[in-house]
Amino acid sequence: MATPATPLSALAPGARGAIVRIDPTAPTHARLLELGLTPGAQVEVVRLAPLGDPMEIAVRGCRLSLRKQEASAILISA
Repeated sequence: MATPATPLSALAPGARGAIVRIDPTAPTHARLLELGLTPGAQVEVVRLAPLGDPMEIAVRGCRLSLRKQEASAILISA
């Protein structure tokens, strides 16, 4: 049985996982792929802004800031 995927936006700081897929209907789909957020890439939530948006993530040796709406299109498995 496959591990259920969780939206990146639902993870707490310190959580890690691999990208399973990015919603192809998301308006920022192509941009997220260009930034290196591709299936199989390992992602870690570094921290959240005081009000929870945006969130900082580490992927492929880089740190990126994403809005919760963008992060909700990225599905992660632990």
